[in-house]
Amino acid sequence: MAGLVDEFEDLQQRISYQFRDRDLLEHSLTHKSRVAEDLSGDMSDNESLEFLGDSVLGLVVADMLFRQFPELSEGDKSKIKAAVVSTQALADQAGRLELGNQLLLGKGEEKTGGRFKQGLLADTYEALIAAIYLDGGFDTVSNFICREFQGTIDAARRADILGSDYKSALQEKVQSAGGNPPEYHVVGEDGPDHRKVFAIDVVVAGKTISHGAGRTKKEAEQEAARLALTNLVEDS
Repeated sequence: MAGLVDEFEDLQQRISYQFRDRDLLEHSLTHKSRVAEDLSGDMSDNESLEFLGDSVLGLVVADMLFRQFPELSEGDKSKIKAAVVSTQALADQAGRLELGNQLLLGKGEEKTGGRFKQGLLADTYEALIAAIYLDGGFDTVSNFICREFQGTIDAARRADILGSDYKSALQEKVQSAGGNPPEYHVVGEDGPDHRKVFAIDVVVAGKTISHGAGRTKKEAEQEAARLALTNLVEDS
């Protein structure tokens, strides 16, 4: 175990958490292929931890979305959550932590590239979450998940995960009243290229009804449409 403890030290530094029970960390990184080749019978695979971690992750992310985006519908929050906890997203998080290098795999799985399989990495990441929860408690794992996923949530929100919901809703509302589709005009750009902010006006029947800003034109248009919908409701 001494070698394993040393090997896992770098991972604990990357996750900013030191395990009290190092065996629990090892358990979270143990694939069933390794257990199948173990003759001692002392090893357990991480599938049960994966099951628990999936639930813990879902709860914390749902709580983050509930608190940060109270204006969004249940469906919209669900779309963001699905993107944030997708296999690809979890595999990306695992890659950032270099979990693939720490996996305990059987020889067969090793030969077939197990350390780079997206599904395997995502499952291991969920098992790691469960291990942190069991070792440090809910507040500890919640803090870990918030650190890990805040940027992912922000990116998902900015990436137009919700499609054109606000724009579509605004167009439907305007056209149902007999008007032409809203027009979106870029009225300003500010900041350096890597941190540019776009300003967008929404024009209906020749009149500017709202103004939005965002890091991309799409984000600015969505914000402008959202505000336009709010303004139309208040004026009705």
